[in-house]
Amino acid sequence: MALRGNLRDFTVTQLLNLINLANKTGTLLVEGPNEVARIAFRDGKLAYAQLGQEDNRLAAILHRANRLTTGQLRVIQMRASSLSDKELGLSLINANYLTQEDVLNALHAYFTDIIRRLFAWVEGTFHFENEMLPPEDRITVRLDLENLIIEGARQLREFEQLQDEIPSLDMALRFTERPGANLQKMNLSVEEWRVVSYISPRNTIQQIAAACKMNDMEIRRIIYGLLQAGLVEVVRIENVPAAVEKARAAAMPAQNKEEQKSLVNRLISRIRSI
Repeated sequence: MALRGNLRDFTVTQLLNLINLANKTGTLLVEGPNEVARIAFRDGKLAYAQLGQEDNRLAAILHRANRLTTGQLRVIQMRASSLSDKELGLSLINANYLTQEDVLNALHAYFTDIIRRLFAWVEGTFHFENEMLPPEDRITVRLDLENLIIEGARQLREFEQLQDEIPSLDMALRFTERPGANLQKMNLSVEEWRVVSYISPRNTIQQIAAACKMNDMEIRRIIYGLLQAGLVEVVRIENVPAAVEKARAAAMPAQNKEEQKSLVNRLISRIRSI
């Protein structure tokens, strides 16, 4: 099966459906704007996934699944770095620290999470390499794709709705006339507070997304919620001198941990003063 194209014409969900129906074995390579995803299949079932340079070794996956503490992860990285994933998994199982089911469940969760992140990709190219398999030292799974396909179809419909509501990310946002009253009634997540901290008629939604390291789906979902809550409204971007714009764009992502700790208090004070 010669499978090659652009995500604008063929979504990840459609690709999964085709691979599932054709019972294909091989690796789907999806090249996005900033990273490459490698998704391996065996007989139409998900076997393995890797996203960019993200650490997808077994120890890191078990740590993300809260099956290893940070201290245990460091010990493994220091003392067992030469072990392959298969060897490490077998050692943990033989030591009665984890069961085979624990290991497979962590891998299932991690691989499916990568697929879910790919659902939000709308820019990029893809091609399928027949019979290309994962590295031999990695543990693979056999996961049916049907539930992921259904989930992807739902997410695609949501994205289309969000595109209708927020057709362009080149617009800016500003707080409504009395945001303080609305803000006090809202229980915003950390991600929502980060977005709110960048809201200004001089920042485009695209710039805010870049500063918060969010994809199109994530930023549209948060902005839509803020719009529905009456906290913000969409406006045209204000013109600023090129030198000022360049300096501001460079400074936007530079939000350190100390600043983030007091973010909520600073935002409340700022919004109440409007």
